[in-house]
Amino acid sequence: MTIVYIIGFLAQIFFSARILVQWILSEKAKEIVSPSIFWVLSIAGSYLLFIYGWCRDDFSIILGQIISYYIYIWNLNAKGIWRNINILLRIILFITPVVACAFLLESPEQFISQFFKNEDIPIWLLVFGSAGQVIFTLRFIYQLIYSYHKHESKLPIGFWIISLIGSSIIVSYGIFRLDPVLILGQSVGFIAYIRNIILGVRKNKSANLEHK
Repeated sequence: MTIVYIIGFLAQIFFSARILVQWILSEKAKEIVSPSIFWVLSIAGSYLLFIYGWCRDDFSIILGQIISYYIYIWNLNAKGIWRNINILLRIILFITPVVACAFLLESPEQFISQFFKNEDIPIWLLVFGSAGQVIFTLRFIYQLIYSYHKHESKLPIGFWIISLIGSSIIVSYGIFRLDPVLILGQSVGFIAYIRNIILGVRKNKSANLEHK
């Protein structure tokens, strides 16, 4: 179990680092920015957290990572980074979740037994945790749609509002699960989420005043 927690904490270190770097660069720019390193750290953290969720038999974690994983890749491509990654590494990164899901669904009965009949996670808690992961992940779906229309990778205010709501639910879930990886990992971002919302609101107010 020690190695599993190491993988989980390492994933959260990547996620925390992306928020910290993004926050620092946003403070310097006095507006919300979407640096390339944010997406590099995102894909690394997501890959490791997927493995952690698998080892912990935690479907809510796996679900959250599967949804956002390919959005990270889209943003890496939008930033011009994806094509510069070694082709073998790109193939591994791209197919790993697909292969894992195919393996899981190969035996539906075992899948249901492993993830939905886990004595350590009551079904109500699984639903609660999965809801948190889905809400938390919706931020990247929102970000993808917003960025697609803007024709560049952006991190709008809505992204940070959804982050704050979803993260709060996940922390609560982590407390119920007594999962230090989720509790510490998600708590780190609270201040950065709130600060980005403030920066975004100020930027919008300034833009509105300039148009008047």
